[in-house]
Amino acid sequence: MKDQAADKEITRRDFLRQAARAAVAAGVGGSLWALVRRGGATELVWQIDPDKCIACGNCATNCVLEPSAVKCVHAFELCGYCKLCFGYFEPQADAFNSAAENQLCPTGAIRRRLVEEPYYEYTIDESLCIGCGKCVKGCNAFGNGALYLQVRHDLCVNCNECAIAAACPSDAFVRIPADELEAFLARKGRKR
Repeated sequence: MKDQAADKEITRRDFLRQAARAAVAAGVGGSLWALVRRGGATELVWQIDPDKCIACGNCATNCVLEPSAVKCVHAFELCGYCKLCFGYFEPQADAFNSAAENQLCPTGAIRRRLVEEPYYEYTIDESLCIGCGKCVKGCNAFGNGALYLQVRHDLCVNCNECAIAAACPSDAFVRIPADELEAFLARKGRKR
């Protein structure tokens, strides 16, 4: 009996040798799997789910870029082209004209143009937009929700641990495959 137990007993040196072989095999296997998978994998990008976004302002203040890579986008197909746009005007505006003190946007990024009475077109100058979401909040509260925030991927550095995502109170910042971005926004009734 004692001889059989001694034969099955493994020395520390043998154990370490077997563990090292297993680690090398796992490393080689993992590397091969990564190479095979890389050919079919797509890049993940950050995106804001417009249905979850509460326009809290964190996109403007937490992005590693200044100004933020998040910009306001106007979904023209959802817009009512209202004379009194709550995404454009301050709620307590003294007058409803394009004077700076009457505008909701702190940087003047929203342009207003008369189409024909009583219809106005609102466009976003993204170079001025800081992603604060004030216009989005106004549009969602009293309008059709035609204004929404979106990550501009040509500006975004696609941080692995996005500071905006970490600070987002509504978990609206999500990672999706880049090749599914158009379909994701289409499901939300939006375009890129």
